[in-house]
Amino acid sequence: MPVRSSSDSDHHMKNRTPHGERGQSYRPVRMGGKGAVVANHPLAAQAGLQTLMRGGNAVDAAVTVGFALGPAEPQGSSIGGDGFVMVHMRDRKLVQVANGTGAAPLSATPDRFGKGIPQTHATAISVPGIVDALLSAHEKYGILPLATCLEPAIELCEDGVPVSHFQATSAAKYNVLMTAPTSAAVFAPNGRPLKPGEIRRNPDLAHTYRLIAEHGRDAFYKGEIAREMVRFSEQSGGLLSMEDFKRHRVRWDDPISTTYRGRTVYEAPPNSTGHVLLQELNLFEQVDPAKYPYLSAESIHMMVEAKRLAFADREAYIADPEFVDIPMEGLLSKEYAANRFANIHAERAMPEPVPGDAWAFQDRVPDETKRFYRRGQSGQSHQPATSAGNETTHFCVVDRWGNSVGELQSIQTMFGSCLIAGSTGILMNNRMTYWHIDENHINHLRPGQRVRHTMNPVMVFSAPAEVGGDLELVCGTPGGDTQVQTNLQVVTGVFDYGLNVAEAIEGPRWTHFQARTDSTYPHAERDELSIEDRVPGETVDQLRSRGHNVKVVGDFEGNGSEGAIRVHPESRSLMAASDPRRDGDAAVW
Repeated sequence: MPVRSSSDSDHHMKNRTPHGERGQSYRPVRMGGKGAVVANHPLAAQAGLQTLMRGGNAVDAAVTVGFALGPAEPQGSSIGGDGFVMVHMRDRKLVQVANGTGAAPLSATPDRFGKGIPQTHATAISVPGIVDALLSAHEKYGILPLATCLEPAIELCEDGVPVSHFQATSAAKYNVLMTAPTSAAVFAPNGRPLKPGEIRRNPDLAHTYRLIAEHGRDAFYKGEIAREMVRFSEQSGGLLSMEDFKRHRVRWDDPISTTYRGRTVYEAPPNSTGHVLLQELNLFEQVDPAKYPYLSAESIHMMVEAKRLAFADREAYIADPEFVDIPMEGLLSKEYAANRFANIHAERAMPEPVPGDAWAFQDRVPDETKRFYRRGQSGQSHQPATSAGNETTHFCVVDRWGNSVGELQSIQTMFGSCLIAGSTGILMNNRMTYWHIDENHINHLRPGQRVRHTMNPVMVFSAPAEVGGDLELVCGTPGGDTQVQTNLQVVTGVFDYGLNVAEAIEGPRWTHFQARTDSTYPHAERDELSIEDRVPGETVDQLRSRGHNVKVVGDFEGNGSEGAIRVHPESRSLMAASDPRRDGDAAVW
């Protein structure tokens, strides 16, 4: 590690970037007036923009992008996975969330996993849910024919996508992509991993997309596609059955929200853990950003401590709300935030945080027919482990009418299970690895139950959408447990520190890893604050003096791959940016 200077000149040099004004930005904000799409692959973003230019709305474009990412960004998502679709329809003054997460198979009992849930095996596959969410959103709010929305994605499957440097490096780490015959046909057609610039094609996936375009969700959940996924699962020792597919249904939810310095911030409700971001904001709202400058040790310390408290609550309270009673009103109350904020000391990191008593701030008692946990009953496992890296994708769309979509979809870890299901061309998830086998944990595996998710789409409005508030920001990122931390930095960067979206995304990033709170089970013991090297050395030194275990990483080696669209409050022009840490891009019209 090179010696780091903490001088003022060093700080100035670290902030000298081509497009930075108040912060750091190496790429300009992309400006458009009629539409914007941000995705983690440029061809997916362009496909979505193509749909907007053909007369589609934000939901139509989201369907295009959601399917296009299968051939374009297979390390991050696939229709063999799941996700959350947040939809804002401006004229209807509504925000809704399509919960496209699938359940554990009915035969997935904990006793099957005495040695843990494997990362790359058919037993790690849960029921794919994102297809139902995308098609349901299209049925409710789309205006173009479904087949029209899928055309660009089908073209990417058949014509192929050049493999990026990031994808080539990533795929080479997963031997199953080369050894499983159906996967190797796509990822190693010449008997070796594809190299940068070589073309990756998936004609079987094009056929699957055509079946969906013609027959809708039934083709995927009841027909030929479902039967082939089940056949492959059975042949490979997996747990999926036709009954698992038949009983799956998208769940439409109202979002959860809080106010932040006068604005309204929407998140996905459980089984998403989007509440963590809202709790973080409730806590950070209690400090004056003028006294806690951007990227100062003071501001980072306060945000990290807020994150630690919110994660302790997550471990105690959050799972599938159909099975677990969650005190969400209490968790999001300003009074509860004030109570929890009392645990934060401005000059030193707190000891290991414990859950608060959110039920004391709830206007009802727990439902005894559901499973619930009180303070100190989080069932945290102390089994040491190495946490697997998480992979997901985020994209967002705003159309000419002011409608917007923010979507997270995922196959869990990078390339999911690494298994393509038979002749479908569908890369399957390994979402089962988010289940806890510890029976004392609130997220304990139960067949037919949805697992707790880290995916959380974010929208910020000038006032509640239902009373006509204007959309100001839609954003999100992949990154498992790090998502709510990156989103916190972007939201506060824009609204507290006056950064544009490119500066908020490209600026130096920190990520806190909290022992025994990883989503992937078993929990890791890692307790560390990772900070990119562009943060001044003085800030790092001050954080260490407060008791944080700081690890300095490379300039752009922080977690996440944020994408965001800011809507100008007066002109309504669209200002979009993507993260240089991955292959993302922003396309505007």
